[in-house]
Amino acid sequence: MLPSHHRMSTPVPAQSHQAPADLPRVLGASQATAIVVGTIIGSGIFLVPREMMQDTGSSTLVYLAWIVGGLLSLFGAMTYAELGAMMPYAGGEYVFLRGAYGDTTAFLYMWTWFAVAKPASIAAVTIGLARTLEFFPAFAWLDRPAPGGLILWSQLFAIAVTWLITGLNYLGIKKAADFQLVFTILKGVLILIVAGLCFASATGSWANFATRLPHATGGFSGFMLALIATLWAYDGWNDLTMVAGEVRRPERSLPIALIGGLFIVSALFMLTNAAIQYILPAVHIAASERPAVAALAVVAGSRGAGLVAAAMALSIFVTLNGTIMSGARVPFAAARDRLFFPRFGHIHPRFQSPSTSLVVQGLLATFLLLFLSQFRQHFELAVFAEWLFYALTATTVFVYRRRQPTAARPYRVWGYPLLPALFVLCAVAVLLWSYAGNILGSLLGTGLILLGLPAFWLVRRRYGSPIPIEESHPNIGYF
Repeated sequence: MLPSHHRMSTPVPAQSHQAPADLPRVLGASQATAIVVGTIIGSGIFLVPREMMQDTGSSTLVYLAWIVGGLLSLFGAMTYAELGAMMPYAGGEYVFLRGAYGDTTAFLYMWTWFAVAKPASIAAVTIGLARTLEFFPAFAWLDRPAPGGLILWSQLFAIAVTWLITGLNYLGIKKAADFQLVFTILKGVLILIVAGLCFASATGSWANFATRLPHATGGFSGFMLALIATLWAYDGWNDLTMVAGEVRRPERSLPIALIGGLFIVSALFMLTNAAIQYILPAVHIAASERPAVAALAVVAGSRGAGLVAAAMALSIFVTLNGTIMSGARVPFAAARDRLFFPRFGHIHPRFQSPSTSLVVQGLLATFLLLFLSQFRQHFELAVFAEWLFYALTATTVFVYRRRQPTAARPYRVWGYPLLPALFVLCAVAVLLWSYAGNILGSLLGTGLILLGLPAFWLVRRRYGSPIPIEESHPNIGYF
């Protein structure tokens, strides 16, 4: 079989269904777990407590939103663990959807990730990084208008960081995954230190958990808005399935990394949120741009706050690395099946990375950063687009159980069919509430998704029939 970069220059006959070469399997279980943990723990836990408190007005409801969001994400990760261990291929959800529901559904998923979800996530993460660095006087310029006054320096900074991490991934997933592992361990240690300092402080009080914020949205509506913010913080638990084609022993490593990683993240999130609420009452959390920094400022003064801000910045870098790494694999997988423009299936001959897919993803994130400057705009757009397909993808576990009852399943989701069904129902509820709570952003997301239909028609017209899934992924097939 010829290398994929060579075949890109050679026209493929319309009826040739030879699957191209795969990306190399170079990731171990520890690196896979670091992708889960490191991608999830980023700006969310440090930044969204403010928005959540403004929504609920209650420390108790904020904590409840963290718990519900964690359980919902865990149910989803358990469902995905069965699917990923059964079908460990690049693209993750794209592969699951194509095998269960066909080319059109898989293409619309790929298009959504390519045009909406991943660029919006990258933009939100980098804007969150700029917000964090603004704590330091040396970075005060980030909040100022750039020359011409049309955009802020923070937007230009976010664009530069996007391309820095894109470049790291361009050099190969092994380098990017080693970066992910080392700095995920480091940020986990820093989170434990921060929480320990808070709980050891004499300035804290358990009475803060009973405080309230007057004039908050409140009620069920406020709780659902806070839950959406929580789901943004937990976002990334599915990213590992997108790079499953590069994981060694995926039948073992994927379930361990997905489920074990979610337990680690949930524990750290609960601990961090409790530490912040132990130090700050509801009014102070709602008023702080960076609640974790504000809490450490009370505990250890400006030096302690600076340490937390630096830890946050490092954490966000690691999250961005995982987000960029996983997002590029989805259009890459579709291109290999001739369901997208073939150039996206290009594998760099030296670095063995999906180079074209990485570059175009960076360009789309840059476009969003130029035209949307608000952190909340990005994460609400991303949550809407992602949870639409989270719900749909989770339903495929029922399809495969029915169509392939005797297929090898290295991991079976515990509590089937109850937990997957509960995840699907809750995901639909979150999706509907997200849509109603942000009509403009949701309509924009819907329009971008529907643009995938003419794009699908164009690709099919230009390149003909795609490679049948039973040839590109032999153990799946249509039934």
